[in-house]
Amino acid sequence: MKKKKINLKDLKPNSEAQHSHDDGHNHGNGSAFKTYIPAIISFVMLMVGIAVDYFDAIPQFQGWIRVVWYTLAYIPVGFPVIKEGWKSLIKGDVFTEFFLMSIATIGAFIIGEYPEGVAVMLFYAVGELFQNAAVNRAKGNIKALLDVRPKEANVFRDGDYVSVSPEAVNIGEKIQIRVGEKIPLDGILLSEKASLNTAALTGESKPDSIQKEAKVYAGSINLESVIEVEVTNKFEDSSIARILELVQNATARKSKTELFIRQFARIYTPIVVFLAIGVIFIPYFFVDDYAFRDWLYRALIFLVISCPCALVISIPLGYFGGLGVASKNGILFKGASFLDAMTKINTLVMDKTGTVTKGVFKIKEIKTIGWDESDFMKYLMAMEEQSTHPIAKAIMVYKGTENSYEAKEVSEIAGKGLKGIVNGKTVLVGNQALMIANSIDVPTETESIVESIVLVAIDNQFAGYVVIADELKEDAKETITDLHKVGIKNIMMLSGDKDSITQQVAKKLNIENAKGGLLPEDKLNEVESLKKNPENKVAFIGDGINDAPVLALSNVGIAMGGLGSDVAIETADVIIQTDQPSKVVRAIKISRSTRKVVWQNIILAFGVKVIVLILGAGGLATMWEAVFADVGVALLAILNAVRLQKMKWD
Repeated sequence: MKKKKINLKDLKPNSEAQHSHDDGHNHGNGSAFKTYIPAIISFVMLMVGIAVDYFDAIPQFQGWIRVVWYTLAYIPVGFPVIKEGWKSLIKGDVFTEFFLMSIATIGAFIIGEYPEGVAVMLFYAVGELFQNAAVNRAKGNIKALLDVRPKEANVFRDGDYVSVSPEAVNIGEKIQIRVGEKIPLDGILLSEKASLNTAALTGESKPDSIQKEAKVYAGSINLESVIEVEVTNKFEDSSIARILELVQNATARKSKTELFIRQFARIYTPIVVFLAIGVIFIPYFFVDDYAFRDWLYRALIFLVISCPCALVISIPLGYFGGLGVASKNGILFKGASFLDAMTKINTLVMDKTGTVTKGVFKIKEIKTIGWDESDFMKYLMAMEEQSTHPIAKAIMVYKGTENSYEAKEVSEIAGKGLKGIVNGKTVLVGNQALMIANSIDVPTETESIVESIVLVAIDNQFAGYVVIADELKEDAKETITDLHKVGIKNIMMLSGDKDSITQQVAKKLNIENAKGGLLPEDKLNEVESLKKNPENKVAFIGDGINDAPVLALSNVGIAMGGLGSDVAIETADVIIQTDQPSKVVRAIKISRSTRKVVWQNIILAFGVKVIVLILGAGGLATMWEAVFADVGVALLAILNAVRLQKMKWD
């Protein structure tokens, strides 16, 4: 996906968007009611006309007066449709729904069926209003993201904080965020701590507590106290800007079903028009009591029924609903095509570190031999202070003692560990190979330890060891269980961590197929091997950084915790904005429900249309049945699609 700069002014918030695309529920907006005025006028005039016709209340309501009355009732709803049909005709696009409805209703007037002509156009117009309202409601979940766009930033300049546009803030500047305000740009927390609401970005309402020097993201809301942040990204490169761009672009990427229906409608509509012409003239050669007016009426019914708006509107509406619901749940699909692709997944390959584990090492066990634990840890921490390895960082957060010792003459022995002097004593910190190389006897119990282990020797005597382990995520085991429930039976774990640890984690999670000690190219080969079987539709879940090649190769690439990862945004097809693997199950459920709704709409629209087309051609259906086959089915399809936004996904 080519990166595009986003102008702050281009991102209109939802409240502004509603002025031009209101769903009719914003009673405070006068323009909302105005859109319904033409339909209301036509409806009142139609009802009055039908009442006068039925009860014969006004004898003068005959001839040209009756024609004028129904014509005036027709104009408010009919003129905009005829206008659109004419515009399309000029552009060479003849067989549009506007053209069909115009011909059908004008034809009804020509044969004297004035009430039916007005009624068909009125119901069509009302159907369009409901369709627009439903589309805008479905888009609402997506547009709601625009409300999290920060509108100003308090930046420190010339000894004071000044309010400016987020676009005007430079990298490295310091900004202040007061309680209740949105963080305007990505940055590093300068304050000691902060409590943030990241629901707009991640879909999770639980406050996120972070410490000094942690990353913070634009769009998060500051909950507790005034905080200061050093800006690390310009606004157009911030996480919120990338997410907004991604969500906006998602609606433009059509699914194969959507594209097929659009292409089908372009072929189907002219065929039905020519069939309607055939309905008028062909019976002349076969029917003894042929009456042109009767067969013209049947052809007009045929045209009304043939209008493909139920299909053309309800299907993209279904996908809009799916994309919106997913984004509301912190799951970003890059397009409707990936909603479809997710429904076909039967094989799931996952990374271990950062996907099902937290990717944060912690001390699991400390075992000393002839040393007090506190004193032992002072020697170890003095040595590990010289290292930047993740295991060293885990040891340095040990809370049992303050590190008051200093290591000298520290040297790193490649692939083995560290050697140095602490308090005049020679200290070795590393693995089994380091101990063997220095003739240190190590207890046999260490050989059975699967997790990462740090061995320590002081003055050529084994002093003890520390076991370091990565933690499973809280919902990891539940995720695997739920994946089985939704029919994903073939689950595989691939990891760069050593195989013994990978197998241990896989056993805890009930994953039967797991491989460790893999390089990125090894993971790539494993996924390629799976894809050689055409029956396998493979999804890969990774962190979006080290696993970019595999994300790109799989049928659906899912980036875990991709909020701050450029590579995740660029490479993955689906982005889980939190670190929760359980969201993958939710993504599968949403995509399957979306596809189910779309196919229900297709079957409903086609089924009813075919039945009423046959009845209409046989003279057994009137314009009223035709209205139901067109507008009624469209409304039913819309209501069905709107269900997506009401479903519970937990």
